Amino acid sequence: MKYLIAFLVVVLAFAKASSQEVIGTWKTIDDVTGIVKSHVEIYKRDGKIYGKVAQILDRNAPANPLCKNCDGAFKNAPILGLEIIQGLEKKGGVYKGGDILDPENGKTYTCKIWLNEKDANQLMVRGYVAFFYRTQTWKRL
Repeated sequence: MKYLIAFLVVVLAFAKASSQEVIGTWKTIDDVTGIVKSHVEIYKRDGKIYGKVAQILDRNAPANPLCKNCDGAFKNAPILGLEIIQGLEKKGGVYKGGDILDPENGKTYTCKIWLNEKDANQLMVRGYVAFFYRTQTWKRL
């Protein structure tokens, strides 16, 4: 009987972990300085994943920062409310196939995100060009 209970506990824990979603609000943490810079709200629209800057926490940021280094429609757009993650689709435990915009440098990167296997309250966010990439760990609010 105790083995059955232990088995059920493991199965339920695994089911809960696998059902976790990336949807929610996340603290962005600079991977170099460790400073919390913003909150990003990740949401689903038309079956794909998007994310926008919900709050700017960087003390060094101007009062109403603009995406000065961005191109096209994002040029001089307010960073607050800016959709920085676009068009990710779930494939297994990873969301990919879309882009992420870095408002600091105005560059857009291919993006994939996934929940940390050991802690579903940590989101791994990777932006890359070809074989070069950078990964940040964001924390769920």
